[in-house]
Order: sequence, then structure tokens, then C-alpha cells
Amino acid sequence: MLLPARAEVARQLRRYRAWERVMLAAPTDLTVRTTFEDSGYTLSVLMGKRCAREAADAAERYLRTGLVTYLQEQNDRPRPATAARWSPPAVERRSPAGR
Repeated sequence: MLLPARAEVARQLRRYRAWERVMLAAPTDLTVRTTFEDSGYTLSVLMGKRCAREAADAAERYLRTGLVTYLQEQNDRPRPATAARWSPPAVERRSPAGR
């Protein structure tokens, strides 16, 4: 599993938190909101998470813990069950000579 550099994670997390504060101070400013959402998207992609909140939490855990601990935490998390795929039953095929 490839993980981003700690310095880049820290930089993007600081950027996300700064824009979060600005957005909460001026929620009607569309430029601020767009920049905040862009910073959240960047952090999500960087951390491999579906939403900015999950990405911020993951980034904080990644920066707080060591690499091995972070990877163990990621592997210990329950994964969503995958849906069983339906496939037709196997048909026994015989060659014409085998009849």
C-alpha cells in the first residue's frame, strides 16, 4: 500500500482545517465554500477516503501514529461485506467421443 509523505499530509490537513474555519465564519461566500470543498477533495484523494471528514480523521491518525500502527488500524477495520455474485450452475460437458 502506498502512503503519501507525512509532510504532504500535514500540509493538506492544515490547508483543509484553515479553509474549514474560514468557511464556518463566512458560509455564504461561494468562493470560500468552493475552496474549502476543493481542499477536502484533495485530502480525500490523498488519504484514499470517500469524504473529507473521513480523510481528515485518517490524516490525523496517520500523523499521530507510526506507519506500522496506522497500517494495522486500517487492516483491523471491518470491511463491508461484498455481495455474492450469482453464476449459473456448472454444466458437465462431454465430448461426442465420450458418449
